[in-house]
Amino acid sequence: MNNSAWLQRDWQHLWHPCTQMQDHEQFPIIPIEKAKGVWLFDFSGKRYLDAISSWWVNIFGHNHPLLNAALTTQADSMAHIMLAGFTHRPIIELSEQLLERAPPGLNRCFYADNGSAAIEVALKMSMHSWLNRGNPQKNQFVALENSYHGETLGALSVTDIPLFSHTYAPLLRAPLRVASPDCSALPASAWEHHSLQQFQYMQQLLSEQHEHIAAVIVEPLVQGAAGMRMYHPVYLQQLRQACDHYQVHLIADEIATGFGRTGTFFACEQAAIRPDFLCLSKALTAGYLPMSVVLTTETIYQTFYGPYATMKGFMHSHSYTGNALAAAVALASLKIFTDEAIVHNNRNLSLELGRGAQRLPSQYLKHLRQTGMILAFDLCDASGQDFHPSERRGLQLHQAALRRGLLIRPIGNRVYLMPPYIIQSQEIAFMFDVLAEALEETAREPARLPDHPTVYPSALP
Repeated sequence: MNNSAWLQRDWQHLWHPCTQMQDHEQFPIIPIEKAKGVWLFDFSGKRYLDAISSWWVNIFGHNHPLLNAALTTQADSMAHIMLAGFTHRPIIELSEQLLERAPPGLNRCFYADNGSAAIEVALKMSMHSWLNRGNPQKNQFVALENSYHGETLGALSVTDIPLFSHTYAPLLRAPLRVASPDCSALPASAWEHHSLQQFQYMQQLLSEQHEHIAAVIVEPLVQGAAGMRMYHPVYLQQLRQACDHYQVHLIADEIATGFGRTGTFFACEQAAIRPDFLCLSKALTAGYLPMSVVLTTETIYQTFYGPYATMKGFMHSHSYTGNALAAAVALASLKIFTDEAIVHNNRNLSLELGRGAQRLPSQYLKHLRQTGMILAFDLCDASGQDFHPSERRGLQLHQAALRRGLLIRPIGNRVYLMPPYIIQSQEIAFMFDVLAEALEETAREPARLPDHPTVYPSALP
């Protein structure tokens, strides 16, 4: 069956995430038959380099033999059991190994099944912990401008991207919001000073309202879904000190930044801090199965420990918590990190990414920035002016790159690269060659979308 046949069947039945389906009347969805390494292959045999690790999860590419083997071996013994009243080897060993890699002082793991759920767990644990300690008034949360923490209601409450949150405002409890330390528009030499300046807003808020604040939640070093807004580790150092001083929890959302993406295994290592809650997902299972985990301290754990009748227990659950298949493949992923010195190798790859970016036509991009294996820039016209969001230049660039065999997914008119860690030098060269051509093409094209359907009108509703 060819691409067209699969696409017609998709169009009739599927509703894709984070997608305005009407766009696909003009830009066809691409059915993928198989994937290997950094490449995706459609049913016609065309291949696409996955430069965003399929939404930041496939850190070791696709169809990795060691991960495949771990999955099939575990399936031969047990796929899943409930984690209430039972346990199993993979989840115990995974917990031990995660805590060995985590900042000292984190020593308890609570599992869920996706990133948003991990944020929900951390928010609830924080507030409930203060309640159990006799501080019911500490029930507010502080989040940064431009933050993104997920799309379930609790996570969405601390998200500051109107595209996701505005519609659901009547369902959300607004957090306390503080100016972002975003340094993306500044030269790297100015990042530390600007981050310190921006921390003054957080300092003032905590000093005035700490008695009612349960926790501050941040994405360490990179605000991902806001367009890869980056800042200096000194902000996290100051935040840790202030949270300790004012008795406020610190929640580190490393769902996007964890597992070697920023130059260290966890981003918060670059600030040498330990959060009270460390939220992980995405790359946890290297893109194989949904799983998330919240790492926290023994002190917080003990606030929930007691007789059932006290109602101190954390009554939160997910049916697939601690799934054995997911745990087994996560363990195999951690073994690859150790055996192949991935974090060290990523630093060399980061240098290659930085050099490759210098070959792009600079007149069509601005605010080039990089943190580890995340590289980003903003699209602009030849005079350096920003495009209006309604022009959707990012979408045009996305399509121009796809035609040449490169998968990127700009956030509005901000472009980022987050390739798998197994990418080779020749593939990095291909990535930047295609991106340069796509930038030139997009600059020549008028800023508009096609005004008529081009695929399968008979399948449209």
